[in-house]
Amino acid sequence: MWGYYDYVPVAKKRDNAQKALAKLKKKNPDVHPVIIAGNKIGKTWWGIAWNKNLESYADYSNRIERGRTYVRNGFVLDLRIYPESVTAKVAGSGRDPYNVKISIDALSKAKWTKITEICGRSIANIDQLVQGKFPKELELLFTQKGEGLFPSPKEIKFSCDCPDWAYMCKHVAAVLYGVGARLDDDPLLFFTLRNIEIEALIKKSIEEKMENMLKNSGKKTRRVIRDADIGELFGI
Repeated sequence: MWGYYDYVPVAKKRDNAQKALAKLKKKNPDVHPVIIAGNKIGKTWWGIAWNKNLESYADYSNRIERGRTYVRNGFVLDLRIYPESVTAKVAGSGRDPYNVKISIDALSKAKWTKITEICGRSIANIDQLVQGKFPKELELLFTQKGEGLFPSPKEIKFSCDCPDWAYMCKHVAAVLYGVGARLDDDPLLFFTLRNIEIEALIKKSIEEKMENMLKNSGKKTRRVIRDADIGELFGI
């Protein structure tokens, strides 16, 4: 059929993917393939929660599963996370890898206010985030369907230059799972993706905490916290 390649067995695709990866590395040694060790795509809270969030939406539930085999078999040859966007190269039936671009809408002011308020209640919460750990009391903030910090389908836009005209092709689906795998390795990439400056979050939360404490004691102070002091305090 026009617009589609002939069927290629998975083993052959896997072999082609390794050859394509080797070719990419020759051009650019700094490629970032997604490597899944074992059967589970998500291993930490971050990866598991990211994937569950995507799978929980009806818009994605019947389509995102198409990417599981692709990401498990190492077809995501290069994945990079930037503020509000993800780019990737994914091996497929064609000779060259397909280019995938995913855009995430900017975090709303309401959600930013919400996270600073909750984090500000406990400095330990932010310290855990900086260390790549997850404070349990923040779970609802991240995972609340449609209202949490994990993006909903209406906040996600994507494109792929493959010939598959489906709403979500398997290459895009593989990249979405690949993001979850990346968060397993480095949870702070989530804040990069959602364009949340962790230093600004820390500074704002500390200032609000101090202001509330001094307000309760009837004292006044200048709200001055140097960025260098913040970095030293939290090791960033």
